Amino acid sequence: MPGNSNSNRRSFLKRGGLMLGAVALAGIGGGSYFLQRKGSNANAAEGNFEIVRTPAKWKNQLSENQYLVLREEKTEKPYTSDLLEEKRDGTYHCAGCDLAVYPSDSKFESGTGWPSFWASIDGAIGTKPDNTLFATRTEVHCRRCGGHFGHIFDDGPKPTGKRHCLNGLALTFQAA
Repeated sequence: MPGNSNSNRRSFLKRGGLMLGAVALAGIGGGSYFLQRKGSNANAAEGNFEIVRTPAKWKNQLSENQYLVLREEKTEKPYTSDLLEEKRDGTYHCAGCDLAVYPSDSKFESGTGWPSFWASIDGAIGTKPDNTLFATRTEVHCRRCGGHFGHIFDDGPKPTGKRHCLNGLALTFQAA
């Protein structure tokens, strides 16, 4: 719909996601699987969480790429997650501690290249300000282990108007 600010934002984000995808395909950034971020938040594990492990134990439990996302707050490149195409009924869980965090019925196609949801399961996530990349964003993490999922934006669909833009590596899917 012309003039719709949510539609304009999504269009801008889609173009930005496509540009990032082109950069990834071109191999800019050293061919890394991850987008580069200037600076880093303090590791999500610095909170009071039910599950706390040493970095060595996390590295033993997670794949190298899962560790980089969940524990080092890296961002996987867009359009690389197998979960983008997941359409079955079920539940998305934290890849770090297996907490159920997002219902499949809140998943939507955002066009950004990352799995996106308009709502989480009540009480499953935590948030904190993220002041990297020249603006304050809302970082979202697992409330139980502190694992980094991604960010929440105000350009999602009804009923919440939120877009939880998540790294697929931070999640596992369990079919209903």
